[in-house]
Amino acid sequence: VQLQASGGGLVQAGGSLRLSCAASGRTFSRYAMYWFRQAPGKEREFVAVISGSGGSTNYADSVKGRFTISRDNTKNTVYLQMNSLKPEDTAVYYCAADSKVLSTSTKRAYDYWGQGTQVTVSS
Repeated sequence: VQLQASGGGLVQAGGSLRLSCAASGRTFSRYAMYWFRQAPGKEREFVAVISGSGGSTNYADSVKGRFTISRDNTKNTVYLQMNSLKPEDTAVYYCAADSKVLSTSTKRAYDYWGQGTQVTVSS
């Protein structure tokens, strides 16, 4: 599985962005899909996860109510809709795919990672 993230950019505080992560391969629905982020000088942190069917989601407390993760298994794509963005959301955002039980851990070895996409929120 190869993952290609896109949709990052520069936005003012309070604005919105939608990130996409397109996956190759025919087994996309077998994988839970994750978004993580890493700000300069900080460790990578969990943002959101969605199960293979899309029926289960989980969010970091810092983004709950502002971000929405979704997926379209017919398009092999996962999305992260980010609303009410704050300067502290500035980071490189990464998508990941994993076939194991859902997790929020940043320490586990996830099966596949995409390249990052930069999100910058100006105040």
